[in-house]
Amino acid sequence: MTNNQRRYTSRSNRPNKQNSTNKILNVLIAVVVVLIVITAGFIFLGNDDPELADNKNNTKDTESTVSNAEEGSKKTDDPETDTQNEETVIGSEEVVPEEETTEGNEEETTTTTGGTVTSTPTNDPLVAERIVNTAWKPIGTSQTGEHTSVYQEGHLDWSEKLQALAYTTGLSESNMIVWRIENGGGPQKSVGIVSSNDKEEKYRVYLAWVDGEGWKPEKLETLKTLDGAY
Repeated sequence: MTNNQRRYTSRSNRPNKQNSTNKILNVLIAVVVVLIVITAGFIFLGNDDPELADNKNNTKDTESTVSNAEEGSKKTDDPETDTQNEETVIGSEEVVPEEETTEGNEEETTTTTGGTVTSTPTNDPLVAERIVNTAWKPIGTSQTGEHTSVYQEGHLDWSEKLQALAYTTGLSESNMIVWRIENGGGPQKSVGIVSSNDKEEKYRVYLAWVDGEGWKPEKLETLKTLDGAY
């Protein structure tokens, strides 16, 4: 082979090598582009992944729960807030004394000829029950003119008080011990404490004067004991 032929052959091989190199570079570039596209797809489309979305929602819920717990803790630790809450609770519930609650639950009402009898048990250490009878009437009177309540045995007003006590309790005057008759809180009001002769029956009677008609019973209390009742 001549020198000219060798040179020609060498020159003809150069384009082939360049073409191979270009193909490899193109392939590498294509691979890089594909990787970039895939990476971008993960980045931009990853938010639509249900698991990722759930994780984000769970994270938000957890943050909200923690925030609410901290806020509740602050309110609980605040003395002023506690006071307001306590006042609200107290204001929303009606505070009823124990005695009144018991009386309201066990109160008995009986209708009789001419009226209604209401019997109310109590927690009073002295009083077993309180009785009001709408059928009670003034006992009548022999007194005339302006009435003055008198607490003197033998006086007409005193005698009429005894009649009213017997009428209210059902005790006869011969079977009635008068322990005390006193002012009932006003010039025309009296209170009498009486018992049967054997002291088995014990009463406190509240009377009110009705002009021209005499003493009228207002309330009867059945006593548990006479000690401290007068």
